[in-house]
Amino acid sequence: MPVSIRLPTVLRPQVGGQATVQIEGSTIGEVLSTLVAEHPGLSGQVIAEDGALNKFVNIYVNDDDVRYLQQLDTPVADGDEVSILPAVAGGAN
Repeated sequence: MPVSIRLPTVLRPQVGGQATVQIEGSTIGEVLSTLVAEHPGLSGQVIAEDGALNKFVNIYVNDDDVRYLQQLDTPVADGDEVSILPAVAGGAN
């Protein structure tokens, strides 16, 4: 079941400049593993070396943050949209 993955500008060079890619999988973990397998330049940028979500990116399935769902076990369905967004940090000087 293909899902659409929207990539931020900073990750697009690793996928040939594409803004969106189609990936098969039934969970976020499967989808992200396949994404990294097909585009090795993303290794370490989406999934950390320990297999967890990289803490510097936020992953959404249809506007829901997977960190508040089932994380890598969050199910995805045909036609779902997965968004990968860089985490934004900041504060007062």
